[in-house]
Amino acid sequence: MFDGLMEKMSAAFKKFRSKGKLTAADVKEGMREIKLALLEADVNFKVVREFVNRVTERAVGAEVLESIQPGHQVVKIVDEEMTKIMGGKQEKIKISPKPPTIVMLVGLNGAGKTTHAAKLALMMKKENKRPLLVACDVYRPAAIRQLEIVSEQAGAPFFSVPGEKDPVKIAEEGVKYAKQNGNDIVFIDTAGRLQIDEILMDELKRMKEAVEPHEILLVVDAMIGQESVNVAETFNNMLDITGVMLTKLDGDTRGGAALSIRYVTGKPIKFVGTGEKIDALEEFFPDRMASRILGMGDILTLVDKAQAAFDEKKAEELEKKLRDQSFTLDDYLDVFEQTKKMGSMEQILSMIPGIKPNALKDAKIDEKQIARTEAIIKSMTKKEKDNPDIINSSRKKRIAAGSGTNVEEVNKLLKQYDQTNKMMKQYMGGGKKKKFGKTGMPF
Repeated sequence: MFDGLMEKMSAAFKKFRSKGKLTAADVKEGMREIKLALLEADVNFKVVREFVNRVTERAVGAEVLESIQPGHQVVKIVDEEMTKIMGGKQEKIKISPKPPTIVMLVGLNGAGKTTHAAKLALMMKKENKRPLLVACDVYRPAAIRQLEIVSEQAGAPFFSVPGEKDPVKIAEEGVKYAKQNGNDIVFIDTAGRLQIDEILMDELKRMKEAVEPHEILLVVDAMIGQESVNVAETFNNMLDITGVMLTKLDGDTRGGAALSIRYVTGKPIKFVGTGEKIDALEEFFPDRMASRILGMGDILTLVDKAQAAFDEKKAEELEKKLRDQSFTLDDYLDVFEQTKKMGSMEQILSMIPGIKPNALKDAKIDEKQIARTEAIIKSMTKKEKDNPDIINSSRKKRIAAGSGTNVEEVNKLLKQYDQTNKMMKQYMGGGKKKKFGKTGMPF
């Protein structure tokens, strides 16, 4: 995401950093490039104007121009101001002291309300909440069935009223059901439209009055760029939304929506959808997003993903095996599969500082290769997995036949395992005790 903007920002920063001393003219020239980059990224022009004015005002001060590393100081100011534009600090769902917390999801058709209702439910389950998904889209064909399917994927209960055509009544019944069954957070999936109209807004207003939601989250497709800001502004004026969920952010190469919505509406972005999978949802951190846009990486989100993907007990077992030098092919496969849960290799690498967007074009995990790796290891005997040195040519032929692969692929896997094992032994060796974190990775 934000590939084009990141590259242009990096080019502007390079000019700042290349100069030992900066003049006011240098700052203005650099800010002109940043201004053009933001406008090309479809950032709202009012946001661009205020952002450039703020940065320029701070950057031409004597404290920056006369500092030892003025270029780095300007980059720091850009980072701070971009974080402010996007809200400054993270804002979560406000949980009601008296359950259930009621959350209405609103937005246009195609934004992803239904799938993201389930993603939110899964996220809340991980926080030990008991969510309920309520189907109030009675207009779109198969919308209720879709919510039922994704609720099953999230492992969350689903509520609908068969035959009822009034979404407001369904919402009221859903809240009543949650109170009776101990669900402490309710996500109401409302109907969307191809465009904003009075009938839609009137229905949503009636629902808001009936169920008195603690949160009204607007679900917006980040890929529609500047139009997403217009949609957010209209919904906010009509419903007084409490926050925004940006979907399809993984496909947004420009970044205009993420940089504009908070400034224009005054309402925070609370969540971002980063893929199609049921767990592809992140809390929105303005400071982390600013770092990502400016090409500085996002190590904190990477660590969060790792901690969510890696089982703490397994990480401790892995650490012990590495210390005892008993890391087997079963362990190798386990680490491989848990890393896959963190997302695509492209997403993981994009969070590492210094990795350029154009270097990630071919950084894709081959799902078929993962399946072949799994098949090869599962075709081995326990003795072979624990001690790969015994795998001779005849065993390799048998393993290849059993896994539907060939001897060359078996050799390749064994070589990769051997290299990984040597690296781990080297890391753990020398009598130095290295502590492993909850991620199963050395920290």
